[in-house]
Amino acid sequence: MPNLNLLDEIQAIARNGLNYATNLYDRERYERLLALCLQEYEPLVNQPAPVIQAAFFKEMGHITPKVGTDAAIFNEQGQILLMDRVDGSGWCLPCGWLEPNETPAQAIVREVKEETGLDVNVTRLVGVFTRFPETDFSPHTMVAVVHLCEVLGGELTLSHEGLDLKYWDLDAPIRWHANHAHYARMADQCRRLGDGFQAVSA
Repeated sequence: MPNLNLLDEIQAIARNGLNYATNLYDRERYERLLALCLQEYEPLVNQPAPVIQAAFFKEMGHITPKVGTDAAIFNEQGQILLMDRVDGSGWCLPCGWLEPNETPAQAIVREVKEETGLDVNVTRLVGVFTRFPETDFSPHTMVAVVHLCEVLGGELTLSHEGLDLKYWDLDAPIRWHANHAHYARMADQCRRLGDGFQAVSA
């Protein structure tokens, strides 16, 4: 089994090298390095190397881990709202990637509305978590900013991104999406003990 952490670091070095290098010999070396990575990625993501390379090159500039944002929403019984992802990767907190000109708090308010139909307010920052590459979920490093949120209104509505949407007990025997069981338990601790930072929009 390839070392995903190593592959992720090597592909980032190669792509950043191609972004900055002007010497033709250096560019050839970075291209070869990337080609070797693509060969290893092929069986992991079940895509041919040219398709993977095209996806890589859609992202311009310096390559860094992606930043996602997540919402922990509890009902009065202490159950947490989860979505069964349409990609089959398990039950997750409402979540998504940051868009340009958004703070993490602004992004999660938008994502919750899109995925659940609910209007929410961010009350606390639960924490910032790093997810390293793994075969079941993503071959790349990502950073998740998890927020505790309260429902202001709206109607619980399933989006095209999910198969189901419901409140669950934290100890229910469900298949969790990557790291989301940990995010949920940290958020529950924050909710019950008043831990975490007061929410800010900036």
